[in-house]
Amino acid sequence: MFSFQADALLVDDREDLIAVLQMRFGTLPGEMIQKIYEINDMNTLQRLILSAANSANWDVFVEDFNVSKDSYRLLGDNFNPLRDLINEGEMCDGGA
Repeated sequence: MFSFQADALLVDDREDLIAVLQMRFGTLPGEMIQKIYEINDMNTLQRLILSAANSANWDVFVEDFNVSKDSYRLLGDNFNPLRDLINEGEMCDGGA
């Protein structure tokens, strides 16, 4: 792949990650946007897009964001985007 094509894909992946995060969690801190723009690995960006879409909440995403770039498995209840809504529903229903 030509360098300019790879650069364009990196820009697209960064923008996609930011868009997913804003849809899920609202306004992002400037430092997070800066950190995203410092990522130059497409595999890492694509993993983070999946993480952003599936993290149960902002704290789970930030924890995943800060793990090693070699991390690639999104396992467990922390990556169920409905986890917190389900847990809140259980509390409202008296723990049913």
